[in-house]
Amino acid sequence: MRENLTTHQQKMVELFEQHMDAELNGDLDTTMATMSDDPHLNHVPVMAGGVGKQGVRQFYRDHLVGKFFPPDVQITKISSTIGNHQIVEELVISFTHTTPIDFLIPDVPPTGKPVEIAVVVIVGFKDNKISHEHIYWDQASVLSQIGLLDPTNLPVCGAESAHKVLDPKMPSRIIKIL
Repeated sequence: MRENLTTHQQKMVELFEQHMDAELNGDLDTTMATMSDDPHLNHVPVMAGGVGKQGVRQFYRDHLVGKFFPPDVQITKISSTIGNHQIVEELVISFTHTTPIDFLIPDVPPTGKPVEIAVVVIVGFKDNKISHEHIYWDQASVLSQIGLLDPTNLPVCGAESAHKVLDPKMPSRIIKIL
């Protein structure tokens, strides 16, 4: 049990861990069993996800559970903030883009390029189940890493933004004011 958590908060953490393990292991039924009767899922940068039990199940089945994770995926937890009704997880996800990843880069065939992104997941709970997930990442960073966006003369970073999350002592970018 994590220190200073209430029993309720600890149960939320355990349920979310069960949810993530099921996603990673391709277990759709267990993933859905962790969700409320009326969940929603929003991958904010690309507006991918689902609404309601059937919509979320269909999204997970067709685009995420058992489909996303290339063999070399690594997920590094940076921080967790645990409240009474939600958890906020900060992660860095790295992988080689060797498989289609519809929810992250829809309609983009595998490029074979490495990707490292900082991700924030906000997980809501209602009646001891996951009621929603809002997932945020820097889409410009992803697109520049796979070669679909030229970051030249743009205020855009590639994998460096994830590296700075992993190592906050890395020098910041110098901003030039025009």
